[in-house]
Amino acid sequence: MLVEMVIDGVETPEDGTAGDRVAELLVRVAGGDQASFAELYDLLSSRVFGLILRVLVNRSQSEEVLQEVFLEIWQSASRFAPNRGQGRTWVLTIAHRRAVDRVRASQSSTDRDVRAGIRDIGVAHDSVAEQVELSIEGERVVAALGTLPDPQREALVLSYYGGYSQSEIAVLIGAPLGTVKTRMRDGLSRLRNEMGVNA
Repeated sequence: MLVEMVIDGVETPEDGTAGDRVAELLVRVAGGDQASFAELYDLLSSRVFGLILRVLVNRSQSEEVLQEVFLEIWQSASRFAPNRGQGRTWVLTIAHRRAVDRVRASQSSTDRDVRAGIRDIGVAHDSVAEQVELSIEGERVVAALGTLPDPQREALVLSYYGGYSQSEIAVLIGAPLGTVKTRMRDGLSRLRNEMGVNA
């Protein structure tokens, strides 16, 4: 578990609200600040890589997607709106979307090969079936997440894809711990209903 995790980059301004260091860096990156981009990479790359690796499992593909994510951040940081959410959530959402896109592209390629009658002799049928099942389940989860209200989705993405504890999420989004727990509980309940899973 991530018990020893430190919430780095979270500052508390004079008005007592939790600051968002990542958001500050993204605003600077949008202006072409390379030093801020380097700091952003140092701050989040290991967490982003961990998220991608959980989705893709394959380490070399995960490294490629990590590069794609930070290239996208460099190119599209101007689209980040600090008044609409946390910087970390924005970055992790890009990373998760890119990882899922890679899974879908890989699955499409496998489907084309199967339709053409091409078989990869080096891969056991069981592992192919397992990979297909995992990618389908992953797509269902992503689709179900999309049906949740923003506060519930944000809490779940930070927890399950970002690896943050409930206490850390409370600090990051500036909400009481009880509120975060409620959002996660309600969000998980809605996900179960959406996916037809019995509690």
